[in-house]
Amino acid sequence: MTVKVEVFTSPGCTKCAHAREVLHKMADELGGDRIQWREVDILKELDYVVALGVLSTPAIAINDELVFTGLPSAEKLRTALLDRLDKET
Repeated sequence: MTVKVEVFTSPGCTKCAHAREVLHKMADELGGDRIQWREVDILKELDYVVALGVLSTPAIAINDELVFTGLPSAEKLRTALLDRLDKET
């Protein structure tokens, strides 16, 4: 099973670039085949962003649920991903 992770970003956001890097590294560490992730540009997918309740960037959703409304620490992100991966197995 895989976990779907989305990182919500906006153009020019330096914290968003960092969030993308952290998420990419985390996905590789935990098994790239187990984590499916994508970057969501809030300007291009505004309706979806509003529907999830994203109010600022970066934000991270896991399995279609907004989990982080700001940049989490690497440990908090790892814990959230491992929790979802454990539930999937």
